[in-house]
Amino acid sequence: MTMTSNDNRPIGLQAIDREMARQNADAIASFESASERAKVIAASLRETGGLLLLGMGGSHAVNRAVEPLYRALGIEAIAVTLSEQLGMPLAIEGRTVLITSQSGESAEVLRWFSETGGSEDTFGLTLEGTSFLARTAPCLVGAGGTELAFAATRSLTVSFALHLAILSALGEDEKPALAALAAPATNDIAAALAAFENVAAVVTSGRRLQGLAEALALGLTELSRYPCFSLEGGQLRHGPMEMLGPKVGVVLFRGNDATADLVTAMAVSAVETGAPVVMFDASGQAPVEGTTTLSFVPATGLAAIFSMLPVAQRLMIAFAEARVDNAGTPVRSTKITRSE
Repeated sequence: MTMTSNDNRPIGLQAIDREMARQNADAIASFESASERAKVIAASLRETGGLLLLGMGGSHAVNRAVEPLYRALGIEAIAVTLSEQLGMPLAIEGRTVLITSQSGESAEVLRWFSETGGSEDTFGLTLEGTSFLARTAPCLVGAGGTELAFAATRSLTVSFALHLAILSALGEDEKPALAALAAPATNDIAAALAAFENVAAVVTSGRRLQGLAEALALGLTELSRYPCFSLEGGQLRHGPMEMLGPKVGVVLFRGNDATADLVTAMAVSAVETGAPVVMFDASGQAPVEGTTTLSFVPATGLAAIFSMLPVAQRLMIAFAEARVDNAGTPVRSTKITRSE
């Protein structure tokens, strides 16, 4: 596996580097600026008791990651892709609706408002304060403006910070998550990258951190153009383990929560197949024998996500850079998807 020198680094990855260099500072600023409107959204959530999280791509991965965090606070939260909601809609009456779109201009966002008109309990999360979404619904707007690089990095971190503002307004302690943002983890990814040197595909998986696993899989496949996808831990157990072996890399996410032992059991089983296994571990438990473990301060929820995410992003980028000459420059996609 070879890496390009900084002098020859693809321009797409240079753009990602610039986004990542500012993502934590932008996330902290986003949290601080979102306080007042987050209280309005929190009041809506207390009134309705239900939350429908809508988005596409990386925005949907964010929604999947925060879904269990709202549920833990007694909010009946469900994350659905906007495309699915357009074709097979859940009722929006009696629910708070949060639409996440970093650009605020995706085709599905425009059509959803055109067809539904929204509701008084519809809100948005976006990075672009002049976008269609920001003009159409009350929005939390992330600091730093639109993300320019192709794969989602800063937009994920900032979107999580906006959710942190809402969760804080609902009573969640924001201090552990803010501490993780203020002091980014610097784990060495060399061993994890070497473990995946000969894989032809990657599957990512978690339990309570499944949304983070989905965000990584999306970025891996966008940048490397290798088949990389995500399966929730129980779903991976129910049949798809047949694919595992030396050519399929496995990335697992384990937090300090009640699902940690299930992730541990999956790691043991995956190692037995001969698959190289990389574990992002904020559980505080001992590493699983046979895995390449990246250890973090024990944490759960957004604190765990903010700790693991920048390291996962570095692994994603290095994996792609070793395989694709022009990593970070899309050949079949665009940053803002304007067609369905």
